[in-house]
Amino acid sequence: MRSMTGYSKSEINESGINVKVEIKTLNGRYLDINSRLPRGLFHKELEIRDIIKTRLERGNVSLFITIEYDGKLEPFSLNMKTAEQCYNTLNNLKKQLKIREAVKLDHVLHFSSEFQDKDESESDEITWNLVSKTLRNALTSLNRMRQKEGSQLYKDFKKRLGIISNDIEEIEALGIKRIPDERERLRQKVAQLFESDEIDEHRIQTEIVLLADKLDISEECVRLRSHIKYFHDTLSSNEGIGKKINFLLQEMHREINTIGSKINDAYISQIVVAVKEELERIREQIQNVE
Repeated sequence: MRSMTGYSKSEINESGINVKVEIKTLNGRYLDINSRLPRGLFHKELEIRDIIKTRLERGNVSLFITIEYDGKLEPFSLNMKTAEQCYNTLNNLKKQLKIREAVKLDHVLHFSSEFQDKDESESDEITWNLVSKTLRNALTSLNRMRQKEGSQLYKDFKKRLGIISNDIEEIEALGIKRIPDERERLRQKVAQLFESDEIDEHRIQTEIVLLADKLDISEECVRLRSHIKYFHDTLSSNEGIGKKINFLLQEMHREINTIGSKINDAYISQIVVAVKEELERIREQIQNVE
């Protein structure tokens, strides 16, 4: 089980190229990747996203990649003819728009991507291989951190599920004991209403059966125990579990709410409230689970 919150940084310096990758993740309903890349990696953005998708399933991801070259490495060469054409075009545009400012080197370099002759073979391949390697290292470190936090959440969920299981056992035992008491209470109320009249015993028995059915919480307790078992099984899964458990918690809330509406007992109501509190704590924590 992994948390969706994490941070990692990886750096590799080889062949005169220094690559740094930083990744920060926060909880999110879907996988949302925001990347800040050097201009030379724009054409690799889809491949970078595919690498991330193989390691992460959900969350808001912020990715930062920087590349630095030492003085001896020439990452690209300029096409001087294209650069000169760019300069002339800017001068013509300046004249047409009657701009007094002179065309400077900074203005020309703004369009540098148009006249850079990139080394398509060796240099680009080396750079991309280093970026890919650094990114994978960062993702491995990130998931290690997310799994560490996830293990703490796992222990917390196990503890709270144990508390909920004990509370359900107590609720069911108390609920069973209440049925004879409620049956006798109904009989006494009916007897008081018809002290001087003939009592329809069949009608009383019918009302008692209906009352017992309304007070019976065994089905809800059975379903809750089934949900808890599935919860435990899901926690041990190697797949993303956040969405599954969110749905499971909704079902558990529905069952415990039904029990609360059936039970008219102050002490049992307190236990029901305690179960709801534990479920709410789990729900808050599960928002950060992948």
